Parts: sequence; structure tokens; C-alpha cells
Amino acid sequence: QEHAYPADELMPLTCRGRVRGQEPSRGDVDDALGKFSLTLIDTLDTLVVLNKTKEFEEAVRKVIKDVNLDNDIVVSVFETNIRVLGGLLGGHSVAIMLKEKGEHMQWYNGELLLMAKELGYKLLPAFNTTSGLPYPRVNLKFGVRHPEARTGTETDTCTACAGTLILEFAALSRFTGTSIFEEYARKALDFIWEKRQRSSNLVGVTINIHTGDWVRKDSGVGAGIDSYYEYLLKAYVLLGDDSFLERFNTHYDAIMRYISQPPLLLDVHIHKPMLNARTWMDSLLAFFPGLQVLKGDIRPAIETHEMLYQVIKKHNFLPEAFTTDFRVHWAQHPLRPEFAESTYFLYKATGDPYYLEVGKTLIENLNKYARVPCGFAAMKDVRTGSHEDRMDSFFLAEMFKYLYLLFADKEDMIFDIEDYIFTTEAHLLPLWLSTTNQTISKKNTTTEYTELDDSNFDWSCPNTQILFPNDPMFAQSIREPLKNVVDKSCPRGISRVEDSLGSGPKPPLRARDFMASNPEHLEILKKMGVSLIHLKDGRVQLVQHAVQAASSLDAEDGLRFMQEMIELSSQQQKEQQLPPRAVQIVSHPFFGRVVLTAGPAQFGMDLSKHKAGTRGFVATIKPYNGCSEITNPEAVKEKIALMQRGQCMFAEKARNIQKAGAIGGIVIDDNEGSSSDTAPLFQMAGDGKNTDDITIPMLFLFNKEGNIILDAIREYEAVEVLLSDKAKDRATIFKGKMIPNYIIDSNLEVENMDQKLSENDSHKQNSEEATSASQDVGTVSDEPEEGESSDVTDPDSVSLADIASDSVSISNQDSSVPGHQEAGAPEPACPPGDSQPQEQQTETEPNSKVNWDNKVQPMESILADWNEDIEAFEMMEKDEL
Repeated sequence: QEHAYPADELMPLTCRGRVRGQEPSRGDVDDALGKFSLTLIDTLDTLVVLNKTKEFEEAVRKVIKDVNLDNDIVVSVFETNIRVLGGLLGGHSVAIMLKEKGEHMQWYNGELLLMAKELGYKLLPAFNTTSGLPYPRVNLKFGVRHPEARTGTETDTCTACAGTLILEFAALSRFTGTSIFEEYARKALDFIWEKRQRSSNLVGVTINIHTGDWVRKDSGVGAGIDSYYEYLLKAYVLLGDDSFLERFNTHYDAIMRYISQPPLLLDVHIHKPMLNARTWMDSLLAFFPGLQVLKGDIRPAIETHEMLYQVIKKHNFLPEAFTTDFRVHWAQHPLRPEFAESTYFLYKATGDPYYLEVGKTLIENLNKYARVPCGFAAMKDVRTGSHEDRMDSFFLAEMFKYLYLLFADKEDMIFDIEDYIFTTEAHLLPLWLSTTNQTISKKNTTTEYTELDDSNFDWSCPNTQILFPNDPMFAQSIREPLKNVVDKSCPRGISRVEDSLGSGPKPPLRARDFMASNPEHLEILKKMGVSLIHLKDGRVQLVQHAVQAASSLDAEDGLRFMQEMIELSSQQQKEQQLPPRAVQIVSHPFFGRVVLTAGPAQFGMDLSKHKAGTRGFVATIKPYNGCSEITNPEAVKEKIALMQRGQCMFAEKARNIQKAGAIGGIVIDDNEGSSSDTAPLFQMAGDGKNTDDITIPMLFLFNKEGNIILDAIREYEAVEVLLSDKAKDRATIFKGKMIPNYIIDSNLEVENMDQKLSENDSHKQNSEEATSASQDVGTVSDEPEEGESSDVTDPDSVSLADIASDSVSISNQDSSVPGHQEAGAPEPACPPGDSQPQEQQTETEPNSKVNWDNKVQPMESILADWNEDIEAFEMMEKDEL
């Protein structure tokens, strides 16, 4: 409210609101923003969970008074449904609950529900398809087909995008008595069910909304599919329709048969479910253990959750994606709540205090590494600890809610949480809706349903009080074999089909052995349906057509070969690239809270070999471009020099500042508005000569990140930074000095957690204490000459490493072989929250009834709310969380 209202999101590093059209476009991730005060609406019921009834009442009045839902803006149907429609319904649910109690909200007369109904009608035009699947985007003012809508040309949507509507739409119908919303959501679910792959009972990631053909034929429980499964089970719980449970159990049997490889959950091909589709997992699958708890299948939930926790202990946060041998695949972490959600449900099911320890670790890591002046910042790279100027609304809507509920006792709550079901955005819908306004006949629409003699088909949810009778060691006995699974793991093979071959026939050709000049290898490729295309630039492209293979077995060998080649080329690219570095502001009043993503240099000190990094005060050099002898050496000596990019080689700048006595250098991009949020990082190359004479560290900051340091200098003059390979723990930086700390909420302080943990000590049996895609680094060979534009190598355009003197690119173009695969370009995940780097662009949106102007606040204003805390913390003797 202080820094961002009425904007959709808070930008916690620059302490201002994110308004669509006023910031560089982030691609699909911006489709969640609709100039409707997204974070405020998304957080309404969280305030009541936290017992902030006065603040809730004030927030509801603001929503009713200020929020406009008739903006000429294109938004995601999926995100708007789960965050805004769900937020309004959740707010209405708790508002009428408070009104019935007689103390608060006595003036409330269903205003949030009226807004929800208005929004529901604005989403309905998206369902104008022959299949009943909604378009992925809709214009709030003009719908889909209107000439001014600027949408409606899309052909594909993700399974979760079309299959995560039933809870909100059915609740809206039940609350209002208007059946059309539930009818549309049911029709979409029915269509997805009918289009499942009948032999495997799996669904793909993306589907054509007009034909129903699967566009991406890989299947998992993470991004693109996740909440489809969640809503099938929860729709049965909320609405009582048996067909939803039948469908969920059919899918769940397939998941446990093909995708579950304990403790891993690996994507497979829907037509060939014994064949893994990739060798990495995305972070969104962390919700699945919580869903398994609701299902009552506790053992695999404990196993997967423990594996994920080991990854978190290694990196402080769960990377957006990680490999089967637990290496970082995408290094971002936008403060996703799915793991906290599963932790809460596992604690509810088991009562095991171990999960309180897990929750304590999550809160400690948030306070240590994500807390910044105006909130909590997403992690740009979990390896370096650098931040992104981003705090998604789901952080307050879900993360705060689940962490509070994890530690809250029943007497801490002003209502019974068991009377509600959580949506995928953790909004609260009352269970009494199941018997209210049943406008839809509960007929079983499930077809070709196969009865399985299996406990999967129990017709009731498990009673958590009898899951672990007199056996507090049950969960620990499952976790124990997995406690070292991350640290002691060995790289896994590309496919379990290969493992199943055992001592039998081996693949005819392995990617690592392939030579493009070997005639025998070319003959083997031809047999596997793989052909070579010689490109004009000297590279060789590999293309597979499964129908051209000699047999189906040869086609499978060809697919495995292509997957191996993609993995091999990706690994080789990463080996050739230096990882990003970190610039951490450690002086007053930042104290290590702000971490900026920096590009490395191919010369000078290797910060990965100097773990302590280089620490010093910064100074601006003269001339600012650093291309000639430094004229203010007395200001630069023993300091870290700041300079502007351009007009000479990076190495020349480094030599000049080193000669002036600088202990390090930071090059700031001269391209106004450039940011690591929207552009891929790159490494600064040398000048083609021997650079062994350069011994100081050099890092590169984009314009936006560089301005954060420059603004701090203007405000505080003396600014100290730490250049390192990754952000350092503040206890390490300050070694016992007095520095401020921040707690998420007074109810979540570690002191309170420790008290609750101690209350459970008698039950605790030696329990263990508890990156859209990370930015790869391309290369800039030299500095551009004055007046010329510079080019940054995009990671997606980097050619593969030379293999037997030929550079190879790979594609898979057969419709019967699922998925289009391209080396070095991981497939984008479906919203929420995943985006690829895009060109910076802005769009102008019509004015809404609220003043959306947001200016960057001066540093003094940004840090004003720290003053009282700083004075108090100066009395502290040690660093406490």
C-alpha cells in the first residue's frame, strides 16, 4: 500500500508499483497484470487468516471503491481466474463469515461477489470455441473477437490453463445461482478428459483449442498440467460429483505407473510412457506431495517432499528447474509457494515436528536472502543469490498463508480452516457450496472408465487422525534413506528404457561417440530415421522422422540418440560459459540485502576461485568510459571503479583502472533502461591479446542494476559493495557486527517457531534438521566502436560445441514423435510465472479510473521506513532472525 498501490504488483528493489505499459515487457508473465490491483485482491483472504480483520475491512473498501474491471487490456484467462476471480470469491467467503460472527463487516452486502460476477462475464467470451476450451487470453473490455480486442488468434493453450477453472466458476455459479459459469468450466474439463491418450491415460502439456490435437505430447505433474489434476480431485471434494474422482483416480494410476520414479517425478511421452521426455524437473511439481496427502497416498508424498527439501538445503531455494542429478537447470526462483504448501499438508497429515523444522528453514532463508528494503525480492539466480525486481502476488496470497497455518494453533485462528477448501492460489471456498444452488445435474459424464481393483479408488478422503496410529517414526523411516540423495547422487541416464536393457542389446550409436564424417555412423542414423542437413554456415543439422526409420525399435533408438545429443550439447555449452556473478551492496543501510546479477569477464581475477570475493567502496572514474588514463586516481585507489560501457575494449578499461590502483571494476551498460530482467547476460571477452596482466575482478551490470548503485551514491556518498561468485550470508559478511534483520510477520518469528518446536520435542525422534528460465551467459567479443550498436549473443542462438570438427544442430519434426526439441533452448513452461527473455517494449494502455502514475522514489523515501528499525538494531549484539 505504501509503495505500490494501486498498481498490480510491488517492485521491491526500486520500491514502486509495477504498472503494465510503464515497465519493459516481460512477455507472457505480464499477462497476469490487468490494472486491477492484482496483489491487493489476491491477498484479501490472507489478511483474515493472519487475523488482520481491520486491515481486511480497509482493503475490501479499497477494492470496491478503486478497482476497475473494464480496462482495455489483454490478460491471461488462467491467471485472472485463479488470482482475481478466486481472490474476489475468497474475499467474499471470509467477509460473509465475519459478518455472521457479528463483529466485523456488518456493512458488507456482497459487493465483492458482484465484482466477481462482472469479471466472470468478462471471461466468458474466451470460451467461444467449438471445443469449449477457452482462448488463453481475453481483452477485459472487448472480449476476443472484437476488432479492438488484440487477441483471439491463438490456437493453443496449456492443459492447466483450460482445466483449472471449475472451482472458481462453480463457486461463482453456486454463490449467485447463475449456472452458465459452472457449465462452461465443466465442458472444458469434459473435452480434456475425452482427448486423453487412451492407452496411457495421460494428457499432454498443450492442446489445440479448435481441433483438440495435442501440440506438446510430453506429460508430467509440473508446469502446464499441474493444477488440472489438482482441480479434478478438489472438484470432487467441493461439488461431490463422482465423475471427477473417477477421472482423477484414472490419471493418478497412470502418474504413479509412468511418471513417478521415486523420489523423482519425470515427464514422459503420452504415446510411449516408458520413455522419459526430459532429464530435468520444474519447481511447480512441488505441489504434488500436498495433493497426494489429500489423496491419502502418503509414502510417495514424503519421498518427493524430502528430495525437494534436500535440493532447497543445497541452494537455499528451489530452482525453477533442476536435473535428475540435482544440478541447476533454470536458476531463477520467483518465491514460489508450492513447496511450503506441501510442507503444510504433510504436517497436517503426520503431525511430525520435522515439518515445522522445514518451515522454519523456509522462513529463515526468506529473511536471509530474499528480504529487501520494501518487501521480498525474487531470486534472479539461486547460485549467486542475486535478486530480481519482482514480487508476484502469489507470494502474499499463498506463501504467507501456508507458512502461517503451518505454525498456527487452532486457538490462533478466528475461524475453522477445515470448513474451506484451498484453490490452486490458496483462496478459501466454503465446503457448504456443495449443497447450494446445484444448478448442474450430477450425471456421470466419464466415458471408457476402467475399474481398477486398487486403493486409488476409495470414495472418501483419508482421515488424517488414523494414518499413523501410534507410530510417530513412520514418516522418518521413509525420509531416512533419502537424506543424502542430493549430495551423493550420480548423474542419471537419459532414459529408464536404456536402464531396462541391462545386459541386453545396447543402443546402436551413442551421442558421445558420433562423428559426422564416419560413414558407418551415418548409415546407423539413416536406419534410425535421422538425417543430416548441411547448412551454409558449415554446421550440420540433425533431423529425425520416425516414419522413415527401419522399424519402431529403430525409431525409439533414434529418439534416444536425439535426446542424448541435446543433453550433450547443452552440457558442452554450459561448460564453455562462465556462470553469472553477484554484486552485493553491504554498506548502511543495505547491509547485504540487495544483490545484483552481474556478467563475468573472461579475464582478470576468477571470483569462483577466490571465495571471499573483493570488497570495497565504489568510486566513479574520470573519464567515465575508462578508455584513457584515469585523471582522478586518488579517488579510485583501493576502491572498486565504476565506469560506462562503450568506446573501447573491456580489457583496456580494466588495465586503466588497475594502473590507477583500483581493486576491482564494474562496467555499467550505456543502453538506457537495459536490465537483466529482460535481456540475457553475457561475459566480457578480452581484446584478443594476452590478458594475464589483468589481475583485478571485472563485472558487468545492465543499466537498471547499475543505476541502483549510482542512486545509492547520490544519496549516501560512501557505498560499499562485495564482488563475488555468489551472494554471501550476512553473518559471513559482517562477522558479528550489528546489522538489521526483518521478520515476515510477528506471528512467524523464529522465537515463536522455536516455542512451538519445543512443544513437540517429546514427539520428535531424532528428525533431521532441516529458476520462465535462468539466464545463460553469452559472449561479447569486444566493445562496440562509438556510434555503433553492440550485439549480445542470445543463448538460444549459440551453435553447439564442435563434435568431430562439425557443429551440429538438432530438431525433431515427426508428428508421431512427441515434442519439438531444440538443443540449448528448454521448452517454455506454461503460466504462472515462466517467461523467456524478450526485447524491451512498452505499450500504452488507456487510462483507468485510478491514477496509475508511478515515479521512481528517491533513495531517502525508499529507505525511510527503515529508520526506526535501524535505530533499534544498533542496540543488538548479534545477528538474529
